[in-house]
Amino acid sequence: VATFEPKGGCESHDGRSPINTSRIFYGIMFDAGSTGSRIHIYKFIQKDPVELPVLDNEIYHAVKPGLSSYKDKPEEGGNTIRQLLKIAKKAIPKEAWSRTPVVLKATAGLRMLPEEKANALLKEVQEVLDDSPFFVREDGVSIMNGANEGVLAWVTVNFLTGHLYSNTKKTVGILDLGGGSTQITFLPKSKTAPETYISSFDLFNHTYQVYTHSYLGNGLYAARLAILGAKDTDDHRVFTSSCLPKKFREDVTIFGTTYKISGYAGYKLCYYEVMKVIKGIVHQPYEVKGNSIFYAFSYYFDRAVETGLIDDRGGVLEVRDFKKRAKEVCNKMTKYRAISPFLCMDMTYITCLLKEGFGFKDSTVLQLAKKVNNVETSWALGATFDYYRNLNIH
Repeated sequence: VATFEPKGGCESHDGRSPINTSRIFYGIMFDAGSTGSRIHIYKFIQKDPVELPVLDNEIYHAVKPGLSSYKDKPEEGGNTIRQLLKIAKKAIPKEAWSRTPVVLKATAGLRMLPEEKANALLKEVQEVLDDSPFFVREDGVSIMNGANEGVLAWVTVNFLTGHLYSNTKKTVGILDLGGGSTQITFLPKSKTAPETYISSFDLFNHTYQVYTHSYLGNGLYAARLAILGAKDTDDHRVFTSSCLPKKFREDVTIFGTTYKISGYAGYKLCYYEVMKVIKGIVHQPYEVKGNSIFYAFSYYFDRAVETGLIDDRGGVLEVRDFKKRAKEVCNKMTKYRAISPFLCMDMTYITCLLKEGFGFKDSTVLQLAKKVNNVETSWALGATFDYYRNLNIH
């Protein structure tokens, strides 16, 4: 029997609490990202009162655009969350609703908004969750710290690959490329990194000290704006880039703002443009040299699939594979333009981020994965564990 009883401060607005007297319990985690909102509905089974719960399955659904695109229409943003909650009502038995916690954590999209606009969105979402039949804590809606995003994604992937249960110190690193920010997290073999890049936390009766950093403004869509020189501006001039197809001229909307964009193709010129956005900004961790395998997901995975490097089941690549395909995409843009006119820019950015940013070798092995054991590779599962860690498990 698993019973989750909140410690002090865990009461919901209406006094409900996630007390569970059955062997099966659920958790709902919203990932409010810069380019979309995703709901993760987890079903856990407690096989033994003293053992860790087992993740039975996950139901996942996503909608676009992200909450930050509703910065001037918070009610419409709230409605996207309301629609996703309908999926949770269908997935979870009615008798379990009042004891099933629902949490929403926003990431880089809201971190980049002016505070008053971000707060208006959070307030609207809080009201939507409060109106739901699920258990909502007072701190159930928040903007997540970037470092936590990396740490919790690391927890998710290492839990799903079995490394958190093993007695060995062998773990895998993670590379997460979102729309607004990018994260790198791994267990370092030596302690040469600056203190601000090391995070210590306790989980599953172990203390971990990981290297982790989140680069706000270096996610894929934020990088597009920086490469175009359109960052921090709302004017209507035409922004140009050698990372776009020749004679390309279109209005493109990024994070809710529309820009006029034109292009004049070429990989070498594109790489030079991208370098200016990365060089000197991204810290090169010495410890990644010779480190264990890294799992790469989010836009790393999406672009690898779109350019045919892997299929949608994922796969193993080396950094040089991204570089080779980036060159091909940039030099044969007519072939790839139908997929996305930004494909050359995105693939060059990924290549440059891995090589010039993080300092990976061409031969560094990356495991590209959208799911591990049918569960999404994201920080959401790690955040759910972190939520329950603050509750008593009997």
